Formats: sequence, structure tokens, C-alpha cells
Amino acid sequence: MAVLTEEQTMLRDMAREWADNESPVTAFRKVRDGAPAGFYDAAAWQAQAEMGWAGILIPEAQGGAGMGYLSLGLVLEQLGRNLAATPLAGTAAAASALILGGSEAQQAAWLPRIAAGEVVAALAVDEGPRFAPDRIATRAEGGRLSGTKEFVAEGDSAQLFVVAAADGLYLVSGDEGVTRSPRKLTDSRSHAQVRFDSAPADRLESGDDLLTQVTDRAAAALCAEMLGMAESAFAQTNDYLKTRVQFGQVLASFQALQHRMARMFTELELMRSVVEGALEAVDSGRANVSQEVSLAKAVAGETLHLVSREMVQLFGGIGMTDEHDAGLYLKRARVLEAMWGNAAWHRERFARLNGY
Repeated sequence: MAVLTEEQTMLRDMAREWADNESPVTAFRKVRDGAPAGFYDAAAWQAQAEMGWAGILIPEAQGGAGMGYLSLGLVLEQLGRNLAATPLAGTAAAASALILGGSEAQQAAWLPRIAAGEVVAALAVDEGPRFAPDRIATRAEGGRLSGTKEFVAEGDSAQLFVVAAADGLYLVSGDEGVTRSPRKLTDSRSHAQVRFDSAPADRLESGDDLLTQVTDRAAAALCAEMLGMAESAFAQTNDYLKTRVQFGQVLASFQALQHRMARMFTELELMRSVVEGALEAVDSGRANVSQEVSLAKAVAGETLHLVSREMVQLFGGIGMTDEHDAGLYLKRARVLEAMWGNAAWHRERFARLNGY
């Protein structure tokens, strides 16, 4: 486990308390059933911003806390435990592009507003059903950008898009030249097809690898949410097996089920190690960030897949119903497994980066 500072410990504990008291899974169900604009609770998002979470990554000079990615991960992990519907991860991914490649003017224009929770931002990269950052057809010419992005998280409500084009990343704000078409995925969260038709665009000052740096950070943050989901699913399943009586015995007394739980426990310990390792690698600016992120995303995807599947199976018939939360974890898991590259994509990249 990562060694946390006193400030990070307090942040984690505050996030856990808030998530349990103010954003339990019942709050997600309310968002799902009510389908509010943006597919999140605006009041809850504002509360998160007031606690400083929207500005965790943003430098103090721009109104944020400048606490880094491990700190962001601690919050996302706690929110993930309860499936909290929040634009925090998507906005942080877009903000990272501004922090890494934005000019002083661009940063001054957007980062303070993001830190205050006034702006929801989205990172728009994918143009097909799978993550393929090397296949970008979107083009920009004369300060105008055209192209179509698929399955953009927070695309329904974002006031700012960071858009991947063939020659770099661009900022696109407002609705001029922007058309949004909601995409209903199984996790009941915000996803949209966003079409840019000669939309005014402002290019980020960047090197050739800015897109890789940004998507690596987006994936690392996503892994933290996946970690929280996996741990919560495991804990709920474990508690159920210790109380459910079948054939005159508590289910936890059956050795076959003990073996399945033991496997999940060990996989979760490995998952935490690699996820926190990736976040720390980003914070320390290590040269092997891409390798660390690919390792984390591959392990996180496979572990969450295992735990969410076992949760449904071990809860039995009730786990197959909408009234139970097991299916909600499984559905969100399947979406996150694919976002920013699935396990197979990251394993292949990890091997390539290591010379295989």
C-alpha cells in the first residue's frame, strides 16, 4: 500500500464518510431512474467542488490544491465504492491536458473555473467502438475543428472539450459547431457521440506525446475508481456468505466458496499495489509511467471483471435482479474495463514498451 501523508489520510477519510452518508448506491439509483441533465446530481457535484475535489490536480496558483494523482485516486476510490455518478474523473482527465499542455492564457481561462466546479470538462479521443489513439481522423484547419467522437464520458453536459485531432489536442468550448447525441450504455452514466462541425478550436501548446500523457493519466484515475468498486463488491459478497444459511450451514463454511473468496482477496491486493504504483509514478514523473499505467489497467480490468462476476454468482438468484446492487457493479465494470483501453490492449502495449 502507498504511504499516505496526514493530509492524504484526512482526504481519504473525508471522501469515504461523504460517499457513505451523502452518496450511497441508492443515490445512484435515483440518478439512473430520474435521468437528470448530465446524468449526475448537480447538487452533489457542487458539494464535491466545495470540498476541493474538483481542484485536486489544479495548481494552487489557479485556485486548486495541487495535490496530485494519488490524492485524486483516493477520492475516486471512495466514490467508486458506492457507484457515485460524478463528472470528477472525466473533468480531471480534461484538466490534466490543460495542466500539461496549456498556455498561461488557456490555463488562466479554464483551470480556476474547473477547480470551482463551474465547468464540467470532457476528454474526447475515441472515434470508434474501441480505444485507438493512433487512429484519429479529426482535423483542424484555420482555428476550426471537424470530426466525430464516440462514447465521450460527460459528453452530454460538458462546457469544455479537450479533443484529439490528427495534429494534437484542441480546446473546444460552447455549442457552436458542436452536436451531442446521447449514447445509453449499460452503466446508465453520461456517454455521448459528439460531432464537431467547423467548431472554433484553440490548440494546446504540446509535444508529440501529449495525447499519450493525458490518456495515461485518465486511465490511472479510472483504475482508482475500479479499485473502489472491486473492494466494495468483494466486501458485500464476503458479508453475505458469512450470514446466508443454506443446507443448514453458513455459506462461508463451504471450502469451495472459501477458495473463490481467497482468490479474489489476493487479486485485490495485487490490484491495489499496481493501481497505487501507477498513480505514484505519475506524481513522481517517472520515465516508465506508460508501463505502470498499462500494468495497472490490465490488472484492474481483469480483477474487477472477476469480482463483479463472482458477486452476481455468489449472491445467487437475488444477484440477478435489479433490486439488488450486484448487477449495477457488473454493468459499470464492463464499461470501465473498455474505457481508455481494455486489458488486452494494455497487455500488448506493456509488452511492446518492454521490448517484446
